[in-house]
Amino acid sequence: MSEFTPLTILIADDTDSDRLILESIVKKEGHRVVSVCDGQEAISAFIADRPDMVLLDALMPKLDGFEAARKIKELAGDELIPIIFLTSLTDTQSLVRCLDAGGDDFLSKPYNRVILKAKIKSFSRMREMHQEVQVQNDQISRHNDHLMQEQTIAKQVFDNIAHTGCLDASNVNYFLSPLAVFNGDVIVAAMRPSGSMMVLLGDFTGHGLPAAIGAMPLASSFYGMVQKGFSMVDILREINQKLKQILPIGVFCCAAIVDMNFTKRKIKIWNGGLPDCYVHRADGRDIETIRSTHLPLGVLDDLSFKDDCHHIEMDLDDRLYMWSDGIIESRNTQGDMFGEERLLSIFDPTDSDEPVFDRILNAVHEYAEGERDDDLSLIELTMVEPHQVINTDLDYEPQRHGGMLEWALDLELKPSTFRMFDPLPLLLNILVEVPGLRSHSGNLYTILAELYSNALEHGVLRLDSSWKQTPEGFTKYYEERKKRVNALDGGFVRFRLDHQVQGDGGTLTICVSDSGAGFEHESNINNNHKSEGYYGRGIPLIRTLCHSLRYIGNGNQVEAVFKWDADD
Repeated sequence: MSEFTPLTILIADDTDSDRLILESIVKKEGHRVVSVCDGQEAISAFIADRPDMVLLDALMPKLDGFEAARKIKELAGDELIPIIFLTSLTDTQSLVRCLDAGGDDFLSKPYNRVILKAKIKSFSRMREMHQEVQVQNDQISRHNDHLMQEQTIAKQVFDNIAHTGCLDASNVNYFLSPLAVFNGDVIVAAMRPSGSMMVLLGDFTGHGLPAAIGAMPLASSFYGMVQKGFSMVDILREINQKLKQILPIGVFCCAAIVDMNFTKRKIKIWNGGLPDCYVHRADGRDIETIRSTHLPLGVLDDLSFKDDCHHIEMDLDDRLYMWSDGIIESRNTQGDMFGEERLLSIFDPTDSDEPVFDRILNAVHEYAEGERDDDLSLIELTMVEPHQVINTDLDYEPQRHGGMLEWALDLELKPSTFRMFDPLPLLLNILVEVPGLRSHSGNLYTILAELYSNALEHGVLRLDSSWKQTPEGFTKYYEERKKRVNALDGGFVRFRLDHQVQGDGGTLTICVSDSGAGFEHESNINNNHKSEGYYGRGIPLIRTLCHSLRYIGNGNQVEAVFKWDADD
């Protein structure tokens, strides 16, 4: 001890002479003495005085030292109260019995002052160290409770931002197993207004609060932009830029994001740092591998960020699988990884009726025997017919009190805007601020997209849609579109949106005009809606979605009226 600290020492001995000798030795060392004659008194004195150390005779009347020691240790709980047995016993079995009863040491009679003094000092140091460890343990426990509370709050905030979206759709299977209260892995999914499904799987470095720092802006940007019709590339760039700004060096998000188009039966996928994704064909053909060709989100600045994606055609019941590295890097008791080769073998044909999704999870859990050192996340997306996908995002629309009711908007787009800006997310973002219109965002997006496309391509750029009769002409059409947009030095497309409240719903009038010479619209507007071919579908489609549709003049002005009701 750096400074002398007097102790309270309990002495329990039924022999008066021995007890007096001990009292004299202990008092001369500067300690306070509590002295008793038997085991029962020792217990009572311990309760009353709470001594720092006990010198306890083994053989005493009423209650012997062995039973007294057990009771004192029980009363002491987690506190270290050294018990030194005072004994004339010398046989090994008796000495062992002293230790088994809770004694920490023993002192043989007759007493040696030097040895007793040394033992008191030794156990005093031990007691101080034990107290220090207890204090540190209490601090660690408090800090851990505080950390867990912070993680729990962070998770509650994140769950409010990152709802399940469309993860409950019938074509989605997913498994998300957090290693910590707040997961390092994140899965977000939502339906775009166009009817396609967008899903992102992210794996942040670390767990708990470091992961929460990036997961919250990721989820907020994803859901906000997907529901407003932004493209996958725009969403990727926005998330990457935000993570780059807020995350410290060394913290990033490995991610894969997919846009699944059920109408065209194809997917667009970007993989930055996650393990290979697989497309498993329903007809049993070999799986198709989608490798990571990009750095994780939050690493590169916007100028260096690459957003090129894989485009893959899919048939009905084809499945896309994405997972975090926790699947491949799961280890068995020998420390061997599950590995990609073992994962691939699960896709081999088998007589088992167990779905591939379940086989993967069961194989990983059996291999690791329930032990793991990383988050496990797995997603299975199945290509289905468009009508089989329900937009579950609507269940999570916040209750809106107020909002835009009656209003009008004029917007004119000029050549430089045609080359660099897509106005549809902006317009849709305005429309969904109208209470009740959000649930119609898919139809509104389709109407705006078709009207804008006709005005720009057939009006301003004077492109002939008949080129799209063949796949080769389709390619030529869009090559010529790009060339004419870049060469354009005049022209405009104007939008006028007007919304009026009617009963429990409203009427939205969309007027679009362009600087072109017009086109033959009368034959198209009366055509029946068709689902085949590469052209001629736009105007009949708009007519089926709107209450009315009319072209004015030569066809360079169009008015579409969309009526909605709160009960729709």
